[in-house]
Amino acid sequence: MGLFDRIAGSRKKASTTLGPAEAFAAIALIAVASDGYISDTEAQALSTILGRMQLFRSYPGDVMRKMFDKLLSIMQREGLDALFNAATTALPHDLTETAFAVATDIVLADGEVTEEEEKLLNDLCRVLEVPEETAIKIIDVMLIKNKG
Repeated sequence: MGLFDRIAGSRKKASTTLGPAEAFAAIALIAVASDGYISDTEAQALSTILGRMQLFRSYPGDVMRKMFDKLLSIMQREGLDALFNAATTALPHDLTETAFAVATDIVLADGEVTEEEEKLLNDLCRVLEVPEETAIKIIDVMLIKNKG
């Protein structure tokens, strides 16, 4: 227990809440940012991937931009871990395997997996409670998809 933990109200805890679509988009954004850099190409690819999904089909471009602005703001203000925690907490159970698949696809898209990206996928698998057998199948398929 730290010194400041004894003083009530001395430290403001970050409590970010996200909706289901924001949580899904946040996980995809974290996958893009996990190597420490978001290129314009990655940002466009992220928008394309999400835009093809049923969950985001009714989102016009300006709504998507506002959502990403919000998520990037949280990431800059509170850090990647805070966004990760908010996203994994808010993500509906029926989207966990899909979110893991999209994150895996994003991580494997450039053909190499950094330590940070591997850690992210391991953490996502654990926190989202994706069965190991399912995670391995997803990784195998995404490796095949991104080979060419």
